[in-house]
Amino acid sequence: MDLTPLLLFAVTFLALLIGYPVAATLAGVALIFALIGIMTGTFNPSDLGFASGRLFGIITNQTLIAVPLFVFMGALLEKTRIAEDLLSSLAELFGRVRGGLAITVILVGTLMAASTGIVGATVVTMGMMTLPIMLQRGYSPALATGTICATGTLGQIIPPSIALVLLGDVLSNGYQQAQLNMGIFAPKSISVGDLFAGAIIPGLCLVGLYLSYILVRVLVNPDSMPPASRGRDEKIVLAPIIRALLPPLCLIMAVLGSIIGGYATPTEAAGVGAVGALLLGLVYRRVSWAVLSEVCTATMATTGMVFFILVGASIFSLVFRGFGGEELVQSLFAQMPGGVWGALIIVMLVIFILGFILDFIEITFVVVPIVGPVLMAMGVDPIWLGVLIAMNLQTSFLTPPFGFALFYLRGVAPKTVTTADIYRGVLPFIFLQVVALIALLLYPALATWLPAQL
Repeated sequence: MDLTPLLLFAVTFLALLIGYPVAATLAGVALIFALIGIMTGTFNPSDLGFASGRLFGIITNQTLIAVPLFVFMGALLEKTRIAEDLLSSLAELFGRVRGGLAITVILVGTLMAASTGIVGATVVTMGMMTLPIMLQRGYSPALATGTICATGTLGQIIPPSIALVLLGDVLSNGYQQAQLNMGIFAPKSISVGDLFAGAIIPGLCLVGLYLSYILVRVLVNPDSMPPASRGRDEKIVLAPIIRALLPPLCLIMAVLGSIIGGYATPTEAAGVGAVGALLLGLVYRRVSWAVLSEVCTATMATTGMVFFILVGASIFSLVFRGFGGEELVQSLFAQMPGGVWGALIIVMLVIFILGFILDFIEITFVVVPIVGPVLMAMGVDPIWLGVLIAMNLQTSFLTPPFGFALFYLRGVAPKTVTTADIYRGVLPFIFLQVVALIALLLYPALATWLPAQL
């Protein structure tokens, strides 16, 4: 058996660990291996001729247009401080009971995940606004930071999510390839909208687990989450709360409702979300040329990074298949004990471990195109597989030592909060995510029921 594909993967993985840029590493290592293969007669140079068609397909991919639009929507909501209004209003409502501030963080994080889908923006915003208040009210640093980090990562699994958009495109191509390899020349397809619908119930279940953990902890140790003190005659005013809650809810209903109702594709809904966020900012009189400039710059930087990595990953997968990597993976999976279940569990474990050291974009573009078509050819439902991978990738933002959510919060946390506090605080939430992942493995209908109904 030719192990060159595994050597290619190992060298690429090592280069990423050393710190070389992801896109340049993927394309550069692959082209070096292809050159060596051409010189030794083990690689067919005509395979590289497909690269131009692949790159043209990336640039003209209608689905991927949703990426800059969703990024624009999230960045605009962050810069116009609409999320901050929501956070302060709900904190006023729930902060008067024990654990109310932690519950507020989870609920606001859920709404931000469903309206922005950007993990960094959510973690930084809530870290700057609620962490000092939680510490001031007597919350332990570990509990406060763990709640903020875990809630911030919900943008990975709750649609509209950039991760689901990228996964949907990769899995759609892999699903059609798997069917063609099986001799099905009229292949079915899955869409990003299918993944969005499949991720809603698992995402809400995960939110329920987070809330349950806070409530149990309040019952076990009430003094760990004291309420806010208020005067006897002080009343809750609902008007500002409703005024802060309605805009993001309307935006969520416009984006997700149009997709799930079948009125718009994810790309069209992303356009609706971008325009909706802009209109909200104008209504609140918080959009200026300076704000728009910052939002557009952030959108261009993120979009350029994603597409540059996608180009590198496309060249990598082309060379990997040229060396017989797909046949090698199929052979290895066929020899695993437990058949389909054994292969699926091994892949989930590998993705979970890689999440400690690699970003979700790198895993999506490097690992999923290799293992996805093989698993789907073995009969794994593509929507279930996509949601499983998305929930698994969510842990890559939380798992020490390189979880990005931990670094985002570390950058805005006061010096009194140590890195050890942050690591310790996320451990219970990592456990809850593993529980949710196992439940999704055992009950595929959590991901497949809603898309089937729609």
